[in-house]
Amino acid sequence: MRYGLIAGNGKFPFLVIEGARRAGAELAVAAIKEETDPRIERAAQDAGGRVQWVGVGQLGRMIRFFKREGVRSAIMAGQVKHVQIFSGAIPDVRMLKVLVSLPRRNTDALIGAVARELADEGIELIDSTHFLQDDLARQGTLTKRAPDQRERADIQYGLEVAREIARLDLGQTIVVRAKACVAVEAMEGTDETIRRAGRLARGRLTVVKVAKPAQDMRFDVPCVGVPTVEAMIEAGATCLCLTADKTLMFDRAEMLALADKHRVSVAAVAPV
Repeated sequence: MRYGLIAGNGKFPFLVIEGARRAGAELAVAAIKEETDPRIERAAQDAGGRVQWVGVGQLGRMIRFFKREGVRSAIMAGQVKHVQIFSGAIPDVRMLKVLVSLPRRNTDALIGAVARELADEGIELIDSTHFLQDDLARQGTLTKRAPDQRERADIQYGLEVAREIARLDLGQTIVVRAKACVAVEAMEGTDETIRRAGRLARGRLTVVKVAKPAQDMRFDVPCVGVPTVEAMIEAGATCLCLTADKTLMFDRAEMLALADKHRVSVAAVAPV
């Protein structure tokens, strides 16, 4: 069976390719010109996959590629920034149809509409962690140091706020200090939100990143990695709280080793 991969930016698509290779699955990769690392071609080819480059608004071209390749199930991995979609990209007829039909243009509405267009062509968008179950955060303290009393208080406060902004599909990350919200994620992504918080109130920050209350694991799955911890160190953040079983940890061993080195606590709490 050949799977389709809609590859955005970052490391996520590369991990899916490696996971598919381990599982003996073939991939047809639709790489987004404005977002995807060019090294995706070599990675896909080494795993026996084929690559088609498409523009961020070329939904019709992507669907035609998948149908030529006999794809029946597709995985969406890696961020495609909203600013790319709304900053001058010229949509093809298929994408224009999607955009015109949307009552609102948040992440769930936009990608949900793309999923329906795929389904209309017999292509099911499946769980983006399909090949990556071992990379999901599991409940509990993940570093040598557990959150201290101050951090636990900030986590408790932060979870209430973060779950509400996630429910509203505004973002999935907030940064807290002394039970006060320092920064809320919008379109810039987790790491930039952390850096912004550091500029506003450096030091003693707690980062809370959550899944949405009804997280659709087909897209917009929360992800963290080494760059997240690096941004925390830069901002003076000391604790990271994640949603267990719903958050992907890229380069887990390296990420947690860096956190331990700088006494950053990482913990995962049960989803609600």
